[in-house]
Amino acid sequence: MTGDRPFGHRSLGLRVRAFEKGDGVGGTWFWNRYPGAMSDTESPFYRYSFDEALLQEWSWERKYIDGPDILAYLEAVVDRHDLLKDIQLSTEITGMTFDEEAETWTVTSAAGESWTARYVVTSLGLLAAVNVPDIPGIDTFRGTLVHTAHWPDDLSIDGKRVGVVGTGSTGSQFIVAASKTASHLTVFQRSAQYSVPSGNGPTTPEEVADYKSRYPEIWEQVRNSSVAFGFEESTIAASSVTPEERDRVFQEAWDRGNGFFFMFGTFNDIPTDPESNEAAAAFIRRKIAEKVKDPETARKLTPTQPYAKRPLCNVGYYDLYNQDNVELVSIKENPIVEITPEGIKTADGVVHELDVIVMATGFDAVDGNYRRMDIRGRDGQTVDEHWADAPTSYLGVATAGFPNMFMILGPNGPFTNLVPSIEVQVEFVTKLIAAAEQQGGTIETTQEFEDAWSEECTSIANATLFPKTDSWIFGANIPGKKHTVLFYLGGMASYRGVLDDVQQAGLRGFEVKSKAVAA
Repeated sequence: MTGDRPFGHRSLGLRVRAFEKGDGVGGTWFWNRYPGAMSDTESPFYRYSFDEALLQEWSWERKYIDGPDILAYLEAVVDRHDLLKDIQLSTEITGMTFDEEAETWTVTSAAGESWTARYVVTSLGLLAAVNVPDIPGIDTFRGTLVHTAHWPDDLSIDGKRVGVVGTGSTGSQFIVAASKTASHLTVFQRSAQYSVPSGNGPTTPEEVADYKSRYPEIWEQVRNSSVAFGFEESTIAASSVTPEERDRVFQEAWDRGNGFFFMFGTFNDIPTDPESNEAAAAFIRRKIAEKVKDPETARKLTPTQPYAKRPLCNVGYYDLYNQDNVELVSIKENPIVEITPEGIKTADGVVHELDVIVMATGFDAVDGNYRRMDIRGRDGQTVDEHWADAPTSYLGVATAGFPNMFMILGPNGPFTNLVPSIEVQVEFVTKLIAAAEQQGGTIETTQEFEDAWSEECTSIANATLFPKTDSWIFGANIPGKKHTVLFYLGGMASYRGVLDDVQQAGLRGFEVKSKAVAA
């Protein structure tokens, strides 16, 4: 699957119009420009595989790619393939309605414009619907209040008193960066996190050349792995080795760096076996105790839940809490009461005086952007109504009652390195559209297959420890949102195997309906 593969719409002879709310391309990396923004997928694997020539031309200088460099790469892809002529920027799509008689979709924008299309492909983003907590007094703050996903280009935190709410992947990245330049950094932590070193640092030209020489085998390994992060996942159970051997392996992983490697590259039963999971968690807890000098701060930083959230990694995350300019507030023990003109007031009566408040409070993941739009399928049913109990799909790409609508990274899609997942889904959606074109009608899935896929995703998730933690992976970060399965946790190789089986069975689970048949 390497080489210059044609874009689906061009090979099918279709005209395409893409709409983007921002005034530039890049999606996540256009919006998320906070200090410290980066991918924690290692550089060789956070790029598209379809353009073999660009893989050879585009290089990197560090183990991980910083946000600005990722954005530059994505802009280069757009320029290289002349995609901008098909993209309409600064256009917020607010509604999509299916016309059953015409078998077309009408797409409308916030500006009142409308377009008609035979097919719609939604790429709304897993983590794009911004979540800002409803805190009393939030509009009274005299300083600057921002969400990490809406970081102004002219905002500097150098020498300022900064408060950050949230310590997930984004929050911890920002905290590491802000601790170096803020005069004082107050971290408002809801849940203590397991974070391991990232191992970030410079790469040599020889290392880059080695990766480039092996890209065909690299992509083969990525697509046939579980998390698709470019490393060989362990086949050894932690339960099968001695405690001394476990600690030796954990230490090697700690020294190497990368959160996904620590969880999936050390042993194969950490996500599933409570005792093995506790062994990994205990190792990280010991590291926290070793690194954080103040016992009370170390206690607050020490997680008690299983090690079963999205894995995190940073450079020196725990060490920075030894700095005089960094203060930790546990808002589980000392909740935020209100935001005042001066800063954030906690339950103990203290007003933490701040110049900048940063909301690293994440997103209404997976279905958030769908529910914020007015999407109507057959019989006028909205996607919000269809997903009244929980967001569901068939294979993460289609949902019943919404013909000719295809989702990239929709509900219950694979939980992996997202770039390979996107490529796999785009290729599969192209095949679905080709089938509809060849047979002259609409293509859609059925409720039966959607329900079966939901059951499979739930069964796989329940075989792991992930549902036992409060995580955005299950919607737990949004007040009032039902705790539900949002991902297929079976891994990339298994997911690709399912798609292959569906194709071999004549696109099992999809129905192509022509007007002649419907009549």
